[in-house]
Amino acid sequence: MTDAADILNALDIPAAVVDAAGAVTANAAFDAAGGAAALAVRPGETLRTGFDAAALAWTAKALPGGARLISGRAAGGGRDRFLAALSHELRTPLNGVLGMAGLLEATPLAAEQRVYVAAVRDSGEHLLGMVNDVLDLAKLDAGKLVLETAPVEIDGLLQSVCELLSPRAHAKGLEIAWSAPGGSPPVMADDGRLRQILFNLAGNAVKFTEHGGVILGVEAAGAANGRSRLRFTVRDTGPGVPEAAREEIFEEFGHADPRHGARLDSTGLGLAIVRRLAAAFAGRVGVDSAPGQGSQFWFEAEFDLAGTPRTGPSLKGVTVAVASPSAIVREALALQVAAAGGQVLACETAEAAEAAPAGAVVLIDHAFAGPRRLVRPLADRPCLILLAPEERARIGRYRAKGFAGYLIKPLRQASVAARVLAVLDGAAAAPHDERAAAARPLGLRVLLAEDNPINALLARTLLEREGCSVERAADGAEAVAAAGRSAFDLILMDVRMPGMDGLTAARTLRTQGVAAPIIALTADAFEEDRRACLAAGMNDFLTKPLDRGALKAVIARASAAATSPPAARRAQSA
Repeated sequence: MTDAADILNALDIPAAVVDAAGAVTANAAFDAAGGAAALAVRPGETLRTGFDAAALAWTAKALPGGARLISGRAAGGGRDRFLAALSHELRTPLNGVLGMAGLLEATPLAAEQRVYVAAVRDSGEHLLGMVNDVLDLAKLDAGKLVLETAPVEIDGLLQSVCELLSPRAHAKGLEIAWSAPGGSPPVMADDGRLRQILFNLAGNAVKFTEHGGVILGVEAAGAANGRSRLRFTVRDTGPGVPEAAREEIFEEFGHADPRHGARLDSTGLGLAIVRRLAAAFAGRVGVDSAPGQGSQFWFEAEFDLAGTPRTGPSLKGVTVAVASPSAIVREALALQVAAAGGQVLACETAEAAEAAPAGAVVLIDHAFAGPRRLVRPLADRPCLILLAPEERARIGRYRAKGFAGYLIKPLRQASVAARVLAVLDGAAAAPHDERAAAARPLGLRVLLAEDNPINALLARTLLEREGCSVERAADGAEAVAAAGRSAFDLILMDVRMPGMDGLTAARTLRTQGVAAPIIALTADAFEEDRRACLAAGMNDFLTKPLDRGALKAVIARASAAATSPPAARRAQSA
């Protein structure tokens, strides 16, 4: 009979079996590879040893009786370096192409020229999406995915994914919304990878939905021994997925409809990435659908609980009437109000909301408005207007018409409850939503460390359009010297520069006591790159091609932190 030692020696990889008592049986390759360091690896964990071409990734698999099989495979250090270089070399020129196309669109153009620029931008964005997907898939296939867990708030996760996709959805005339049960506890998870799963599923739904919208949700599918099984769902009103294609769409370049393969914005890789990420979570992913009736994609996995649920505002005893032409908005709002303990009356017309009981708060969607008229509030009930972020300029006009306040779509669950309670309490100024009015920068002084002249021109132009004054450094050493001479409100630091790179410069600045926010600018798009930037003392991470909205958010946060411009502070101290 073949024993464990014979089986291990037959393997062409370093491997060992550790029994329940801790006894080790290993093959020669295991000992030669220095496998002793891997004996502590547990199922679900990965240990890396070595940093050269011989680097190994060690994993453990549970065996019957409490034993573990520990094995090592090439960690692909050379492949990692190749992928990182490829990412950087492709994304750097793409940053210039997309950035300059964006700047050109903001200049006076003839109609024909505007069509040409839009085609350049769309093609560049498609290429960028392909680069991201191909590199991500290559990393996953190379076995380089290591989940790093930390507490994750589920409602915050759904909210951020929804808000990131809302400009894309609203540009297509779609609604996007989310809801989570009240009292959802935080869980231990890799926030970035879980976010990627939901972003890919929801982004795919937005891409192939032409009318209606998309709604994200989560529900507990069981809990025991400090763990919870969660089922995340993304439901759309799109064309649906034929039964024969429900497995194929999760394969590389798989499409529910062969015509989708020819679409400019479809690579056929997003769902293949989702399947691999789901496997990393020891979870499952699938789709329930019927042609012509929309689709519901889902991801299900078990997570360790990470604490007690946060308690939000309660709407117990409160009735909220929701009037919107969108079934997505009505359903999401109904779920959000119910999660806070309130009663809901969903109405397809503003007039139907008049049936709400006395004392109810009425939420009316601006989508009812005509091209030259605004929605009118009800005369005898407090009303809130629902607006998309791009409609925020109408807030003042709606207040003048008698609305008690506003809510910005996609709606935030906590904001809905807080705003409704503020109206019932007679608060003149309901809680503020920072999406409604971006703060203007207070003449911020920004240090821009960027060696590529095209990318430097793009970043400088975007910063100056936001009211910032900019000093440029061509490498890390120049950035350190500049920060030693002057005070800056914000430092934007390219990671890869000749001489002193951005990571070294950031560590040097922190050692010298520079406290200004340092934001990484990098074409390296992997999660480990983000973590390396944070470990070097940077505060945030912007991936090239630069997104103007993300850059504006960084500037707004720096503006809020700066009570006065550096020049004013120097004048006061003189």
